[in-house]
Amino acid sequence: MTDWLAGIEGTEAGHHLALALALMAAFLHAVFGALQKGRHDPWLSRGAIDLSYGLMAAPVALFVVPWPEPHMWPIFVTVFFIHLGYKLAQGYTYSKGAYTVVYPVVRGTGPLFTVIGAGLLFGEVFTVTQWAGVGVLLAGIFGLAVYNLIHWQLDRDTLKPALALAVLTGGFVALYTTYDAYGIRATANPFTFLAWFFFIDGLTVMPWIAALRWRAMAQRPTPGPLMLRGVAGGLVAFLSFGAVMMATRLDKVGEAAVLRETSTVFAAVIGWLVLGETVGPRRAALMALIAAGAVIVEMGG
Repeated sequence: MTDWLAGIEGTEAGHHLALALALMAAFLHAVFGALQKGRHDPWLSRGAIDLSYGLMAAPVALFVVPWPEPHMWPIFVTVFFIHLGYKLAQGYTYSKGAYTVVYPVVRGTGPLFTVIGAGLLFGEVFTVTQWAGVGVLLAGIFGLAVYNLIHWQLDRDTLKPALALAVLTGGFVALYTTYDAYGIRATANPFTFLAWFFFIDGLTVMPWIAALRWRAMAQRPTPGPLMLRGVAGGLVAFLSFGAVMMATRLDKVGEAAVLRETSTVFAAVIGWLVLGETVGPRRAALMALIAAGAVIVEMGG
């Protein structure tokens, strides 16, 4: 499979596969966010998810894929710290704001900076039409954020700090998307990067933070359902992150990043159907704008 993927990098077939992978990642990332924001404390959910995917990745990293080349270890150290900052910012964001409110801001801050970063790091160039699509997508995402800021009635006392943290989290999204794309392109076997990323990232920090938080709780949640959520989230993380990273190797990083942000639409639907958060016609129209922006980016490429 590695040889086949290498053979279609930069080709029309690679472009179409990258498109499908980015859209799959968008849906799965919204599912992942809902799993972290759902019934359990988001710190506990994230710890259970990270522990699950770290344990699942361990045998693959150690015994299946080739070991990383020597030059990959500094890259993994940098990736680790970027993702740690992202997860800490995300945990505080989800603790203070409703999922449907903060998620669009988290995802909306990332694409613009990712497109700029991909231009600087990989020499990618967007057409005028694609930049117009980015503008439409961002207008929908940030329009959704402004609408939520004005009309959302729950947790008003923490809404502004939650939105500020969401912007910070979005900055980390842009940073990790761009640098991870550099990392997965720096190794001969992309599955080596993915397996070792999940192995290192999953077992180092967040499970320990979650364990300390769980021990300090007066009313501790039952571990069984929490770990079940963790296993589900771990499987979703493999598919979501793996899909978008593979898309950035096969085709343009900027396009993959923009298409992934249609996850905002999926998140609103999940928030409405699963978490009981209201959508409404105005917010539905703004979500349609997000989808339209992604279509323009794809058609203009």
